Amino acid sequence: MVGIAKPELDIARNARTIEWLKAELVSGVSGLFKALLKNSEEAIVDGLANIIIASYLLGKRLGIGFSRLDSKISTRVKANIDKAHEIEKWYGDFTSLSQYLEEKQQ
Repeated sequence: MVGIAKPELDIARNARTIEWLKAELVSGVSGLFKALLKNSEEAIVDGLANIIIASYLLGKRLGIGFSRLDSKISTRVKANIDKAHEIEKWYGDFTSLSQYLEEKQQ
């Protein structure tokens, strides 16, 4: 019957999807490294975007909602500001990211 999926088929499909997303993450990192070697800004942006998308989708498949991931990212960013991470001390990048994330929520 069309439209009625057996639970074991859903579990298998979810497992395959998780494995595919894991491979996408590895592929995305590889693509990013190649883009860095080529010094191609567009390819670098594509690689970073692919990694972020795959991470969100993998989280969803693992039962972690997008908003929960966003919340954890914000918490980790603020923790790095509080502990004066080297990148924060040198460039203020965590503060910039925190401000961006706050503006995006509004």
